[in-house]
Amino acid sequence: MRFKSPYIVFSAPSGGGKTTIVKKLHEKYPETVISVSATTRPKRVNEQDGVDYYFLDKETFEQYIKQGKFLEYELVHGNYYGTLKEVVDRHIDEGKVVLFDIDVNGALSIKKHYPTAILIFLKPPSKQALIERLKKRKTETEASIQKRLNRLPYEYKQASKFDYIVVNDDLDESIRSIEKYILKYD
Repeated sequence: MRFKSPYIVFSAPSGGGKTTIVKKLHEKYPETVISVSATTRPKRVNEQDGVDYYFLDKETFEQYIKQGKFLEYELVHGNYYGTLKEVVDRHIDEGKVVLFDIDVNGALSIKKHYPTAILIFLKPPSKQALIERLKKRKTETEASIQKRLNRLPYEYKQASKFDYIVVNDDLDESIRSIEKYILKYD
């Protein structure tokens, strides 16, 4: 394996670029797999169950919590999100490197379960750049953008507990920086 850990965890504020970076790394390294989270949020147009998320109703999600099926879970912006332990274990058993795209609390929980996990926080170059990215998506209301911005100070504080912080200003440069942190060069 050319990776320093089979668990590579990315967090960022919403709009920070983590999904884009995770997809680019997955395209470049076929031995990786992107961890698919479970959620109670409604499915968006063009999303597929088991591909984008495992879409669960609230009752099922809460039953899974009681059964200890999640490595981590959070209630974020009114919806549950979580990582199913059995899915991650299956990928590891298949010899894959798991790329996680999750919030800061989930990332820190993954590190507790898997101490060798590498945690990378992707920081936008500025608050204004983040606002522009969120508006460009055309999926966010002004209220939801404000809710996400209100969470920034907390996310930045949690980022200090991560292994690495990468300012995601230029996509190619960010990926080069990340590769230095996650790949073995022997």
